[in-house]
Amino acid sequence: MSFKLEQVSSVVGGNTHIYPLDLTLTAGSLNVLLGPTQAGKTSLMRLMAGLDKPTTGDISWNGDRMNDVPVQKRNIAMVYQQFINYPAMTVYENIASPLRIRGLSNKAIDKKVMEASELMKLTPMLQRKPLELSGGQQQRCALARALVKDADLVLLDEPLANLDYKLREELREEMPKIFTESGAVFVYATTEPTEALLLGGNTVAMSEGRIAQFGKTLDVYRNPKDMTTARVFSEPPMNFLKITKQGGELHVQGEQTRTATGAFTTLDNGQYTVGIRPNHLMLHRPSDDALAIEVTVSVVEITGSESFVHLLHGDQRWVSLAHGIHHPESGSTLTVYVDPSNAYIFDENEQMVRAPELAKVA
Repeated sequence: MSFKLEQVSSVVGGNTHIYPLDLTLTAGSLNVLLGPTQAGKTSLMRLMAGLDKPTTGDISWNGDRMNDVPVQKRNIAMVYQQFINYPAMTVYENIASPLRIRGLSNKAIDKKVMEASELMKLTPMLQRKPLELSGGQQQRCALARALVKDADLVLLDEPLANLDYKLREELREEMPKIFTESGAVFVYATTEPTEALLLGGNTVAMSEGRIAQFGKTLDVYRNPKDMTTARVFSEPPMNFLKITKQGGELHVQGEQTRTATGAFTTLDNGQYTVGIRPNHLMLHRPSDDALAIEVTVSVVEITGSESFVHLLHGDQRWVSLAHGIHHPESGSTLTVYVDPSNAYIFDENEQMVRAPELAKVA
């Protein structure tokens, strides 16, 4: 069983929100839509739900075309960051409402409501009205209603943003299990790469209304096929450095020419962009092959166990993520290091030609 989009696009008022794309999601799968604000995540979800009709292309469920099927006749559940509850109903009745529409017995309804409310830590609040709850509690009520619906397609648009840290972590662990066991297609939108990694499953990396890459979450993270995916799937942002390989020499943007070492020796002559994840931009030389690069310190953020050292290299802003406390002075010159074995290398067309050796395990 599968949910399929074929050459689906969305143009509204002459503005393209979604460019023609293909995507197949299988029943029981967890799929994360990952991208910055205005990447097209919500627009794509609205097309999936049937709230908007595609300008071109077909949307199908198990081979049946869904383009003209109204949203009321689709077995879907959708939860937004801005939660929606029925204010006149108790929490219990909010959660039970989709079950009553389906005609379930009171006993079956009570069982499902109690299971969902227990998971969402709502049991003591079942007789309250939504407006008597905090924002986080109201969001949990909306999530519980989606849980009990047994939908074929579950769409969650940044649903945990209003919850406290501890509950977010619990739900990130529990929700994929619940929906996978139900056999639903589970689609979860987020702007946070860390959240995609925590949820696992598959990731759809999105940028400016296009799908940059789709695959197993760890595969997409470890092996971004181009610089667009690398930018989307890195927090803090990936650092980029222009280089030119000529014979045994490496011409580095803003630096002196030096002898190519390590993985750089295997490159053909030409121009490349090196991508360096912040945790691989080192403040201390990690190996004899490492490139030494002069930068200027912009600002330092210390979290306690880690330090985010913001740097300037020419007109580019970089970030080094270092373990422990580091506090170089703003405006000072600093040498940072790039181990060639940790470098992503992209060609002139921004396509990846080499992933880090450590991408297999890191």
